[in-house]
Amino acid sequence: MDLSSAVPEIAIVIVAGGLGFLALRNSSSKQTNPVTTETRSNASKYQSSKVVSDTTSSVVAPAHSTESEISGTSPSPKVAEDVPESLAQRSGKLRDRLGRSQGSLGQVFRQVFTGGAIAESAWQDLEDTLIVSDLGVLAASDVVTTLRAAVKKSGAVNADELHTIAKSELIKLVDGGFDRSLNTKRQNDRPAVVLTVGVNGTGKTTTTGKLARLLTAEDKDVLMGAADTFRAAAAEQLITWGERVGVPVVRGAEGSDPASVAFEAVTAGTEAEVDVVLIDTAGRLHTKQGLMDELGKVYRVASKAGGVAEVLLVIDATTGQNGLMQAKVFSEVVPVSGVVLSKLDGTAKGGIVVAIQSELGVPVKLVGLGEGPDDLAPFDPTDFVTGLLS
Repeated sequence: MDLSSAVPEIAIVIVAGGLGFLALRNSSSKQTNPVTTETRSNASKYQSSKVVSDTTSSVVAPAHSTESEISGTSPSPKVAEDVPESLAQRSGKLRDRLGRSQGSLGQVFRQVFTGGAIAESAWQDLEDTLIVSDLGVLAASDVVTTLRAAVKKSGAVNADELHTIAKSELIKLVDGGFDRSLNTKRQNDRPAVVLTVGVNGTGKTTTTGKLARLLTAEDKDVLMGAADTFRAAAAEQLITWGERVGVPVVRGAEGSDPASVAFEAVTAGTEAEVDVVLIDTAGRLHTKQGLMDELGKVYRVASKAGGVAEVLLVIDATTGQNGLMQAKVFSEVVPVSGVVLSKLDGTAKGGIVVAIQSELGVPVKLVGLGEGPDDLAPFDPTDFVTGLLS
């Protein structure tokens, strides 16, 4: 499909594989070189294009040209194919990372459920630890009350039995009956549009790139929109991810209207018949009303262009209860449908998962576990609790 004819006011730049070759053609000369694209996958979709001069936005699309297509180049050495990790591998990583980062909580649970009668001081220590783990005072009290009742009802005194009861009750609490699936299916011949929002420094742009990799691993065609036009490096960062995972990126000039970039990204994605359009919005302080109003505008424009399937709020898990405050404010501006907890390793305490879900009624759908390209995993309550108690 001719992407340039679908979006006549977007300049299109092709980055040719690892060769760094830029194929640029100026459409103002009225040359009749149409865009030739294939609809098989992101890896081969945007292989040639034309450039519309004097515009403010562009599509940066990965290309995989062979050496025979570019004169003067020599064959590149063959490298191992970069294959994204499976969901099973990512789930295993979630359990492992949490087991290493949540040692204090797991240790307290092991001390409480050692077998025999549980002392009152042990219950109090457990509640204190849950509060420190960002669960919140009310939620921590509820957890301890639920566990007390479950232990009393079962009559269990064996350490393994007590541990099993604790694990079962915590899984119920964390699960909450939420639907954690990502809405990334095309509807009515339009792509699913996913907005990532959040404050500065949460890892929002990185999360957008990792999500693109996760979706392409599921054989979905993806296009990204760099609607963060205020941070100079944001668009370049997203373009780097696009090149890495074989996904085209719609970008705007620095300081341009982010809503217009969002509109152009959705329009380009619709005409190119991709499955998902990921829009990375500008990080903003939740205390700045003007910036939050602008975020609302991006959402409205994207909705009019094709409808928004998901609004994912990226929260730094290490911020604790401050992350809950952010979630409340963002939910007042855009309809947050899911939370991505980034940096859920190292010093992250994890209790914020329960706090966010109980306070907002919004599920945690994805978790970031590190800096690697595959360190983004679907959130699974059982894996999460298993990691906490390991």
